[in-house]
Amino acid sequence: MSRVRFFREGEAAPFAACDALPGTLLLDLARLEDIPLHWRCGQGTCGTCLVRLVHAGQPGEFSPGNRERNVLTRFGRAPCAGKVWPDTAETWRLACHVEVGEADLDVWLPV
Repeated sequence: MSRVRFFREGEAAPFAACDALPGTLLLDLARLEDIPLHWRCGQGTCGTCLVRLVHAGQPGEFSPGNRERNVLTRFGRAPCAGKVWPDTAETWRLACHVEVGEADLDVWLPV
């Protein structure tokens, strides 16, 4: 079980926290726990579910899927043009593409 804490940009304390099994999609967790994470399509095409993540594996790298990469590029949120991106606290992700891992996770929602 991983502990997932939700923060609003600019606030130091989390406004919600819950436990999740590894492999759970972050958007599904937010919906089940009534977390006010905005979303529209749930499939990674609209770009509404933007989040930033902090976890123990950072800094590192990850390879976003084509859909997530295209949407974040379209909205000017892609950190680079390549297929491998930096995994840092400044990297934007789509909650509908993020799976909870083994480590605890802090999720930052834009205001």
